[in-house]
Amino acid sequence: MKTAILLMAHGSRIPEANDAVHEIAAMVKEMTGYDIVEVSFREQHLPNIQQGIDACVAKGAKRVILMPYFLFIGAHVQEDLPEEMIRARERYPRVEFAMGTHLGVHRKLAEVVVERIAESLTATGWH
Repeated sequence: MKTAILLMAHGSRIPEANDAVHEIAAMVKEMTGYDIVEVSFREQHLPNIQQGIDACVAKGAKRVILMPYFLFIGAHVQEDLPEEMIRARERYPRVEFAMGTHLGVHRKLAEVVVERIAESLTATGWH
């Protein structure tokens, strides 16, 4: 049974911010080996979440894990994204959907912050 990963990001008016999610999706695809890894946006950019789901199903997915690419839990993660999943289940009753966990608090995120601090200190010459 073909499984797809749909990264769901907030979306931005700044194109480069949206491009970054596509770069993350490419890394996720490489790291996981899943054939179908799509990107969608909650606001301000296309494809929207339902269009992202459509893309997954069009590529043959029978299961779709909806992954919130959101740092913190908020209204989108608690309310809006689950509503999107309900809509998807209504539209595609023969496809299984599951909601993944937002990024939240994780040691690896702290490691990235520490790396960025080191880069910033080097850039300023403040070793």
